Amino acid sequence: MQIDYTVLAKLEKLSSLQIDTTKKEEIIKQLSEIVSYVENLSELDTQALDASFSTLEGGTPMREDQPGCDASIPMDILAHATGSSDDFFIVPAILEEQ
Repeated sequence: MQIDYTVLAKLEKLSSLQIDTTKKEEIIKQLSEIVSYVENLSELDTQALDASFSTLEGGTPMREDQPGCDASIPMDILAHATGSSDDFFIVPAILEEQ
C-alpha cells in the first residue's frame, strides 16, 4: 500500500487531526515505513504454528476481575472531552454515504 497525500488526507479526516503542512512529508515517510514493515510480516511462514501458541508456560496469567467504584473518574474524563452529553462522548460521524 502506498501512502500519499490522498491517503493522509483521509487519515486526517478519520482521526479528526490536523497535520501541519510542514510535517506532512515526514508523516508520509514514517507511515510508509510502518506499512512496509507490516507487509514484511506477511512473508513469515506460520503454517506450522498452533493458533493458540504462547511463549508463556501455563498460559496468560489472570487476575481477579474486581470493579472499581469511584464515580468521580467518569465525570472527570467527560469534563475534559470536547463534547459530551448524558454521560457519553459526542464524536463526529466517520462513515460516509456512497
